[in-house]
Amino acid sequence: MAAAALLSAVLPTASPARAAAGSGPPVPARYAHQQLNWQPCAAKPSLECARMTVPRDWHHPGTGADLTVAVSRHRAADPARRRGVLMMAAGGPGASGLTRPAGFAARSPAVGAAYDVVSFDQRGVGSSTPVRCQTEAEFQDFYAHDFRDRSPAALRGVLDRSRQLVAGCLRRSGDLLPWLTTEQAVRDMDLFRALLGVRKISYYGPSYATWLGAYYATEFPQRVERAVLDSNVNFSGTWQDVEGGQPRSFQRRFEQDFLPWIARYDATYHYGRTAAEAKARWEARRRALRDHPLTVGSLTIGPNQLDSATIQNMYDAAPQFPQLASALSALDHWPSATPAERTLVRNVFGSYLSPGFAAAFFSVTCNDTPWRRDLGHWIRRSAEDTATHPLAGARALAYAATCALWPVSDAPRVRVTGKGLPTTLMLNSVHDPATYYEGAVAAHRALRGSRLVTVTGGGDHGQYQNGNACVDRIVNAYLLDGDAPDRDVACAAVPLPGPQGRG
Repeated sequence: MAAAALLSAVLPTASPARAAAGSGPPVPARYAHQQLNWQPCAAKPSLECARMTVPRDWHHPGTGADLTVAVSRHRAADPARRRGVLMMAAGGPGASGLTRPAGFAARSPAVGAAYDVVSFDQRGVGSSTPVRCQTEAEFQDFYAHDFRDRSPAALRGVLDRSRQLVAGCLRRSGDLLPWLTTEQAVRDMDLFRALLGVRKISYYGPSYATWLGAYYATEFPQRVERAVLDSNVNFSGTWQDVEGGQPRSFQRRFEQDFLPWIARYDATYHYGRTAAEAKARWEARRRALRDHPLTVGSLTIGPNQLDSATIQNMYDAAPQFPQLASALSALDHWPSATPAERTLVRNVFGSYLSPGFAAAFFSVTCNDTPWRRDLGHWIRRSAEDTATHPLAGARALAYAATCALWPVSDAPRVRVTGKGLPTTLMLNSVHDPATYYEGAVAAHRALRGSRLVTVTGGGDHGQYQNGNACVDRIVNAYLLDGDAPDRDVACAAVPLPGPQGRG
């Protein structure tokens, strides 16, 4: 009852017309007075899980059926030194955060001893009320064919599949789609905070969760004690701008980090002794898969699957560069590939996203901020991206067209300023492919009072708990003792892995 009493006193909502925190009526009692029934998590018994009821639309909580948000908790390992709640979230948007506190606390035991580490599946995701857009077959077809094909028939096919995706979302989840926004999700977060019975939280969020955290901090600055934003999406701009910069950054990571790396280990992978030779070999493999796709069980590996696997393996060099290189090498001698190599190829080329992830990803990115609706513009823009930055640029039309065809959203705009916040810690590597450094710098400028830790000489996505002692030391000192750098600082990246990964 103490949590419920606290909630009714401190949890306001904002009207759609205003972004300022603290405006609007109090939370209705049916949400404010609910109790979280903590039980061992089915997927991770070391954690506690519960289900939280939230309104479909926080601005009109009496309209439409309620939603469920699945939440989790890892209790502080040292109750005598417990200093509060650390809320964390997952990236994407579309990834599950429910079981993440267990790994987070294990990798940073001092932080796990001092905080109750809590997380959740965002509305639309996983164990929360899910959004549904495509069947598995429809999802596979969306990524089939060849995104580099610029023939009129191929372009019509891309646009048709984007139309079908949007139509599938409306048919299967139309009454849910408008409310899958970051602005709605941060109000779910603040209800969770209040039901935990605390006035303030600390926060850790990587990738898209930096956008989520920045929005939360803007709407509820008085609820934030400390915040770490790791690998930053440019939350001061639009999703249209964010995704527009990714073709260049993924190409940069591929050409300046991965290709020189695989060439360095030509004796192991036999993929060329220079980056140029390795790139030529990769392009030759792509042409071969375009002309003769490879069937591995139920998996078909064509040119888009090569692109997707390469994109997915640009995020974290230590485990991913060796596994991608080994899979590429196996394709070169496929008739004689060992059972272990064939299993690796199935795993590397068959694990790109999922229908559920894609449904949540498009819902949030298409709803949060405006998109240009002119398909002709996106056809022209994607032609440039395909020519200059083809790794991710070739798929740009499929992504942009989906949001251009999405129902117009009236989600409130949130302008991130940093007003009223304590010092916020931001982390980013210079060659991050997904949350590129240029966007992180722009977000840092918008979030005044923040400190940016730049990881130089590297390109991993996710810096904390990634084996970089310099980064971990700064973050731990901040979370445990409140010691923030008095200016922006730099940490050198950890060395790239050898053929067998880090160590």
